[in-house]
Amino acid sequence: MSMTDQAREQNKRDVGKLFETFNQGDLGLVDELVKTVVVGLRSAFPDLHYTLDDVVAEGDQVAVRWHWTGTHKGPFRAFPATGKAVSNTGAGIFRFKDGKNVAASLETDRLGFLEQIGAVPENIGQGPRPPRP
Repeated sequence: MSMTDQAREQNKRDVGKLFETFNQGDLGLVDELVKTVVVGLRSAFPDLHYTLDDVVAEGDQVAVRWHWTGTHKGPFRAFPATGKAVSNTGAGIFRFKDGKNVAASLETDRLGFLEQIGAVPENIGQGPRPPRP
């Protein structure tokens, strides 16, 4: 395995560890990463669990597609707990330098999430209804 292959595989493992940290809720391990986001999610969804669906590495970047599930048992931002089971999807690209994650670009299904916790009406993304004749 070449040095580039070794770095790529290590980067993939590091992204996997990041998501496993989310699953375990061990917040001490993510201080320098995304603690505020994780604390908010884990407080609202104490059984939060991420599953990595795809992990692909190229050069100094790792692309990942995931989904998570959890039960809305605590307030999330301004939204009170609903007790509903929630699932959400997302994808991201992580960039590494010298073995450390230095940047990330993440996308999630925010509208679907907000619909599931009742923050916005379901099917709001379908646009306005045509006028009745």
